[in-house]
Amino acid sequence: MASEAFPSGLSQSKMLELLGDTRALKEAFEAGDLPAVAAMLQSTLHSLENVRLDIGVTGGTGSGKSTFVNAIRGLGDEDPTSACTGVVEMTMAPTPYLHPKYPNVIIWDLPGIGAPAFQADKYVQRVLLDRYDFLLLLTSESFTANHARLAREILQQGKRFYCVRSKVDVDIAASRSRRPSSFSEERVLSQIRDDCVQRLEAEGLKDPKVFLLSMFELGKYDFDLLEEAMVRGLESHKRHAFLMALPNVSKPTLERKAASLRKHIWLVATVACGANPSPVPGVPEVACDLFLLTHSLEGYRHSLGLDQHSLIRLAGHTGRPLHKILEALHDPKTKVTEALVAERLGQASGDASAFSQELLNVPILGPLAACGLSFATVYRMLRTSLDMAVRDAENVLLQAFPDNPDPDCKLLGEPDQGPQGGDLSGTGAGGGQTRSAGSTGTTAALEGGGGIRVW
Repeated sequence: MASEAFPSGLSQSKMLELLGDTRALKEAFEAGDLPAVAAMLQSTLHSLENVRLDIGVTGGTGSGKSTFVNAIRGLGDEDPTSACTGVVEMTMAPTPYLHPKYPNVIIWDLPGIGAPAFQADKYVQRVLLDRYDFLLLLTSESFTANHARLAREILQQGKRFYCVRSKVDVDIAASRSRRPSSFSEERVLSQIRDDCVQRLEAEGLKDPKVFLLSMFELGKYDFDLLEEAMVRGLESHKRHAFLMALPNVSKPTLERKAASLRKHIWLVATVACGANPSPVPGVPEVACDLFLLTHSLEGYRHSLGLDQHSLIRLAGHTGRPLHKILEALHDPKTKVTEALVAERLGQASGDASAFSQELLNVPILGPLAACGLSFATVYRMLRTSLDMAVRDAENVLLQAFPDNPDPDCKLLGEPDQGPQGGDLSGTGAGGGQTRSAGSTGTTAALEGGGGIRVW
């Protein structure tokens, strides 16, 4: 009986779907040419890890553009590579900020759009609109005619944009202070959202979607909805790059990252077994590329904020003792070595034979069947390691913030209690408004790229 780490009932069509079917790939499989398959998939893997993603962030003066540029990269305003922030317009020209761990992901801080004589057509030429995969339009008050003009210009050029109302935490605090006895956070957020939508509709935008955010508590309010909308709007390679670079501010973020990484386990395992394989020390029946697998496992830990640098920064920013955070880890090793990978391959090889036999029953998978035990072992090791890393990331969040845990944060393997949200794609703006206005999430970030920041 196959292990739970392996899928059962594999078909030719399902396997080719998992591997990213192309005509050349199918022909290589049918010809039984493992080196050719591995070479094609190696190119795909390289593209997946290096695809460029450009995101533009614009809005009025003081809307929190630069703070958002920092927050989405997992940085605070005082980090050395942070965008400059202030109460006056700080950005005079489009300024690129590379993600600290994923330099192929570039967040552009764009000049403000608050000038009375603002001209959308000249603005999009000035900022080179074609450069961006999508844009975010921010305001900390009401959306204006300038926002609407720019939105229409973006739509005309076939680009996606997302409308963000920032600093809602300031509005909530003010309302609570003024009306302590009748205060309702949900009512305040609903009023803000309705006002934003009505003003955009009055300027001629059809069915605008607005996301409510706090830049200093990024995991609260509508960030999960905005994240899902942005992810849905990207093609597969760029979607993966975006997910890996996101700060881990909530359980849904971790789930999306894990799902994307799981989709590519087949790709990594095939390349590891078909390109430059060597016998694994201590596991002579398995031959694979240990360097590639070490790189992959290290990538899991970096994306999920489990590398040594991120954990040390988490302890510093939260004031939690490092040893307490490390106690949350099922696997306390923060550095991945080839010796560790070989050890895990040895553990995975024991029950990989069932999956190897299943491969033999799929005629088109002849090349994989030729290295069946190696492929099955590598696949199982990658899947088990990823699941363990996701569980550790969730446990670290709970350990780091014991007084304010994410109510949606469940340990890996627990069932979901309902849908994750509907189709959030819209008329360029993307997104939806089905989430409760008061849902909170985690009020700090286990950072996916460059450490931890309490927001």
